Amino acid sequence: MRPGHSGAGTRGRRLAVTALLLAGLTATSCSSGAPTGSGTTGRSAQPLPTTTEGGTASLTGQPAGSTPLGAKWDWGRYDAFLPYLQRLSGGHTYYEVVWCDIEPSQGQRDWSALDRLARRSQALRISLSLKLRVGSCWNTGGGAQYTRGSKNKTESEMPKDLGAYRSWVEATVTRYSALGVKEFAVENEVNSKSFWGGTPQQYTQLVDIASQAIRAADPGATVVDGGLSSTTYGYGIADDLLRAGRDSDAVKAWNTYYAQRIGTRGDQLPAVQDRAGLEAVLQSDQGRRNLDYLSVVTKLAQQKTVAVRQVHFYEAWDAVDLLLTYLRAHTPAGTPVEAWEVGSFDKSSAQDDAVRAEDVLRTTSLMLAGGVRVVIWLPLAFDPGGRNSGEPRYGLLNPDGTVRAAGRLFQTMVDASRGAKPVAVTSGGLRGVSFDRDGGAKAFVWAPTQTRVTLGPGDSAGPVGGGSASSAPGQVVVGSTPVELSLRGSTADFLGRQK
Repeated sequence: MRPGHSGAGTRGRRLAVTALLLAGLTATSCSSGAPTGSGTTGRSAQPLPTTTEGGTASLTGQPAGSTPLGAKWDWGRYDAFLPYLQRLSGGHTYYEVVWCDIEPSQGQRDWSALDRLARRSQALRISLSLKLRVGSCWNTGGGAQYTRGSKNKTESEMPKDLGAYRSWVEATVTRYSALGVKEFAVENEVNSKSFWGGTPQQYTQLVDIASQAIRAADPGATVVDGGLSSTTYGYGIADDLLRAGRDSDAVKAWNTYYAQRIGTRGDQLPAVQDRAGLEAVLQSDQGRRNLDYLSVVTKLAQQKTVAVRQVHFYEAWDAVDLLLTYLRAHTPAGTPVEAWEVGSFDKSSAQDDAVRAEDVLRTTSLMLAGGVRVVIWLPLAFDPGGRNSGEPRYGLLNPDGTVRAAGRLFQTMVDASRGAKPVAVTSGGLRGVSFDRDGGAKAFVWAPTQTRVTLGPGDSAGPVGGGSASSAPGQVVVGSTPVELSLRGSTADFLGRQK
């Protein structure tokens, strides 16, 4: 069982949070302002690099009305999702554009579907980013080996005519930068053979050509790498620890990172017991491929071929620190990180919606607290008619568009983050993120063990998203259930009272 989950009595625990908060409130503040009875979570991952070529910092305040959060949805269900999408105004999404779909025959390009999508994103005031993929067709030899989904998506192959490829990239960027698109990624999850049929060297060449074309078409555009699959990073994390001689830590990190994946991909993601077992997985064909592409994306950032590192993450929230520690070690200073795909993959989950909603909040909070500049949840809603039965990736909405508990908590974070500065909360055993804006702050925090938190005048604490709240100087008790704090002063003021 993952930390923060008590097993039975979930709904009762959530209903009891307000009583616990109120019970912990004292008549006056402790004179020292120091929390008592708090546990410690140990040293957490430091924030990621926060600057980029344009001088924007990921931990500075968002422009008025903007939020670092967003979602990825099925445009075929746009009408059902529209009420919720309107509440994500100022946020982010992305779309995968396949050259072979836009131009199935040489010289015959059809932009109509993508035009409609871009204009709808503009109308929603949601920032659209594009992933530029080749696909498989007339300019690649059409030798695709993998077909996925009802849209018959295939892996990308290296184009035969790179001049034609450059022309398509330039045309795409010219057209959609005029419609507000400013970030363009090259390919998607190339560590997977079902997405990329070429070699690491060919991918490096493709990104170099694409980056030149993107910047030529729009000097203000940002070039992003394609993002590697969530399952790639556990290999890199374990490999780093083995190379440092930390065998037991490597084994523990592997099993922690893949806690929700063990056994879902045959022998690719087994539980490991020792160094020998871990080395066998890392030296497998997929292991070597993953490590090769991890090295490639780091070099692309080091050489400034790309300006932003893209991350995908679908593991348990308690693996976020492992991911951020790895990224911090392998991301050049000045290269921001954006998480275009963040979600929760768990085929075996028996947790109810309340618990899964808390996991959504924890994952999102730790990403933002760790310095990730953009966090896009995927999927917005599960598609019961898709490839996978059940719901391995958890949605914020029900399939018909009605809002789940996770969607309500996510929306609360969206509202708090608009025009605000994300600040990590790690003091006194607390974990979470706070958003500073207009001299006040809104924080979302929890603690592995019950921890007393000191409130100042005008501060309040209560369940995330509303409900009864305690409001008076004094102390409240924060435990494993996330709590929302409304702070009259800044996050720094609040953290200062916890010392």
